[in-house]
Amino acid sequence: MTEQDRVTVNDPRGPVNNGLGPQYVFYGAGLDWMIRKGVESLRIIREDRERLADRFVPPAGYRVAADRLEKPGSVVLLEAPPGSGRRAAAIMLLHELAKDAGVDGEGTRFEELPPLDKDESPFTPGAGDRFLLDLSGITDEEAYAKVQRRLAVYRSQVREAGAHVVAVLPSGMDHARTPDLEPHTVTLGRPRGIAVVRRYLHMDRMGFSAADLQRTDLQRLCDLSPMRELARLAGLVRTARDNGRFGADFAGWLDQAMHAVTDRAGEVGRQVAAVRAAPERALLLAAAVFEEAGADTVYEAWHSLMRTVGQEEEATTELARTDFGERLAALGIERSPDERLHFGRLAYADAVRAYFWSNFPGTRDDLRDWIGHAAGLTGLTIDDRVNVVVRFGERSLAIGRPDHLFDLVVRWASSANGPSCDPRAVAALELGLSHERLGAWFRRRMYDCVRSGPLSEGLVRVLTAVCLRSLGATHPDQAMVRLHYLAVRKGEAAREAGEALLHLAGRDRRLYRLLIDRLRDRTRRQPPEAGPDLLLLTELLRSDRAPDPPPWPDLFLGWGTVFAQPPTELWNPLVSSWLDAAADEGTREMALGEMVRAAHGGAAALHRLYAIACDWAGAARQPSRAAVASLLWQHIDHAQYARTENTERAGAGPRTTEEAR
Repeated sequence: MTEQDRVTVNDPRGPVNNGLGPQYVFYGAGLDWMIRKGVESLRIIREDRERLADRFVPPAGYRVAADRLEKPGSVVLLEAPPGSGRRAAAIMLLHELAKDAGVDGEGTRFEELPPLDKDESPFTPGAGDRFLLDLSGITDEEAYAKVQRRLAVYRSQVREAGAHVVAVLPSGMDHARTPDLEPHTVTLGRPRGIAVVRRYLHMDRMGFSAADLQRTDLQRLCDLSPMRELARLAGLVRTARDNGRFGADFAGWLDQAMHAVTDRAGEVGRQVAAVRAAPERALLLAAAVFEEAGADTVYEAWHSLMRTVGQEEEATTELARTDFGERLAALGIERSPDERLHFGRLAYADAVRAYFWSNFPGTRDDLRDWIGHAAGLTGLTIDDRVNVVVRFGERSLAIGRPDHLFDLVVRWASSANGPSCDPRAVAALELGLSHERLGAWFRRRMYDCVRSGPLSEGLVRVLTAVCLRSLGATHPDQAMVRLHYLAVRKGEAAREAGEALLHLAGRDRRLYRLLIDRLRDRTRRQPPEAGPDLLLLTELLRSDRAPDPPPWPDLFLGWGTVFAQPPTELWNPLVSSWLDAAADEGTREMALGEMVRAAHGGAAALHRLYAIACDWAGAARQPSRAAVASLLWQHIDHAQYARTENTERAGAGPRTTEEAR
């Protein structure tokens, strides 16, 4: 079984069967730079599931789970030891289910359900929808009991809708599991480790023979290590091959990768113990964080680090000190012909960063502040900056300090000038959201942030971008809620958030209907004037925003809410958009009758619709426009006639559309 790159080695509860890189899953469009930086993804969107499928080795018990999941309305709970690739198995069960059934299209959902964080919108499964619920990180019995109660509700809704859920159960919590879950539980085994390594190597087009994998140390690693370590090993073999500095044959690449996996932590520990001087230690860390940056930039970052941690400059002038190149050589740091710095040993920089963050806890606040400044050094390219963000972020998340990463998101975003987003802030926030164990923390922090007091324009833009392209792919309902809170603020960035909200809703009929309901509810609770929610609702209900085919019942309810407000100029573009649509496409003529019905016989609203149609038809004297306007007038006449009949029964005098004309 395989699962790609969601790992931090220091966390025994992390996901398993993963590839090279930390425990991150990058979602959404436009994130190719993350993959280029070696932080590979395991998104739930289709292309990444297909990549996982290419590397997946089914464990024992997998077919039993697949057979149970086939029935619509089924819930399957996976029980497996940590390190066995249980999350990857859950994703593949859902992926292959849809593949076998031929339903993996735009009409079905594949989403991850939040186990504990507050869900701001209702759970509304549809037929064929697939949901992942990962409970593997739960260690608290009270939290597990709460999740099981929620799971019972999910089961009922999923069964009724004909959807499918696969949940990954926490390890070591069997005693706290409710008896009603047992019939749905399937136990998975551990796949053969050597098969996982072989599969990854084949997919990386690595040429090797069976004899190349018969090393005793490799066999031992495959028998004992979590799947994530084996996938990481295979990724390091690929890195050694692609780097070009570690030989030209598979045996040499594998040897370098084996040393990187088994020896690096000890090597770094011995080097730091031998290097006692603060400047040398600071240079070692600066080179590890800024590896592959230019030598002059690393030099600046090094001195910035020393100033941040309060290290005084040496008393002698620079010409009297050990020169920079000699310091680099003494630390095993090499300078390439293009003046970029790197370590001579594979994955050594990764081990250096892990060592310093783990063993110098008193410096972590200083390191955050250092990165906040040094990631903006002028000598860095955008790729260099992203590298620094990823490296700092993975270390902060590994030690359980997501607040350090979010602090920098706010700092970088708030310092941005103009309408663009700071790429460091976007990268850092997407990194946090994609972390399997701490992603919920970032979603909650974003929720609290958008509902709080004033935000800088830069931060609103960063939150908007991340909601639209990242959170919108994994938790679209939550992205919609957060964008809504941003959109009702004041300022140009809030207007952009509103446009992003409407765009997100327009991509999905279910989200479109949910947003109509949400805006209707907020509009009814606000004073009878054109507030931000009414403005958003009116824009959402335009013809060019509606899905195809239009959801007429939802549009009818939305129009009714707009028409219940005092007549405003907001109506003109809304009604005109549907008149245009009806003139261009006969199937949209239904909107005319539905809009008149949504006026609920109100005289003022009907007169307003009539006046808008007259202006619209007169603006361009075309037969098609005249015909559409005439049809709308007929609907208004029918509505007025029905109203007249009702008022006559009540003893009131009649009033017709002819009188209004």
